[in-house]
Amino acid sequence: MQSEQKRTSRTAMPIDKRAATAAEALADVSDGATVLISGFGGAGFPNVLIRALRDRGPKDLTLVVNSATHRYSLTHELIEAGLVRKVICTAARGHSKDPSPFERQWTEGKIELECVPQGTFTERIRAGGAGIPAFYTPVGFGTELAKGKEVRNFKDRDYVLEHALTGDVALIRADAADCYGNLSFRYAQMNFGPVMATAARLAIAEVRAVLDEPMPHDQVRLPGVYIDRVVAVAS
Repeated sequence: MQSEQKRTSRTAMPIDKRAATAAEALADVSDGATVLISGFGGAGFPNVLIRALRDRGPKDLTLVVNSATHRYSLTHELIEAGLVRKVICTAARGHSKDPSPFERQWTEGKIELECVPQGTFTERIRAGGAGIPAFYTPVGFGTELAKGKEVRNFKDRDYVLEHALTGDVALIRADAADCYGNLSFRYAQMNFGPVMATAARLAIAEVRAVLDEPMPHDQVRLPGVYIDRVVAVAS
């Protein structure tokens, strides 16, 4: 009986992870959630999911994003809607001479900011996904970014203690998925998406297309074990 149960477990079909709409994929995102959002340069922004999150309206969100003000990202819609309590990012300034919605709210004391060097930002998320609670880095030592943080000396060099970043949900953009959540990416679209998916309790991917058949293994860049839901959106 025990061997039969093992055989059944091994041959069980993977879960179909397709969601019909972005709204359906986000149905259980609640107030106070920490949301990791992919995107870098001009690629990888899950804007359909971001807008659907705005429409859903959970409040007191913490956003973990590379840039709080990128012109290709719709994160500003979450901020303008008053849904964001805090932003953890590597770039807080906008592209325009005029203040961005984030900059205005931060100046007015309506939103918190934690600015992190980009390499440290990525490593904090990677550590969160790997189950590493904290690590030491020399980056930021002696600057405002190290204020209030533990410092230790190793081999005559000072290091700052940084804590891992995890999230309640990760929103990422990929090129294609199969129904089991395996993802492929186009070029720079990959950026922070894979590492964010590993560090979140719930990982949702918006993609150009969802395949009915399993994705060829040589095209998979992020295994479906890290993805909970996929939704096909317009290009």
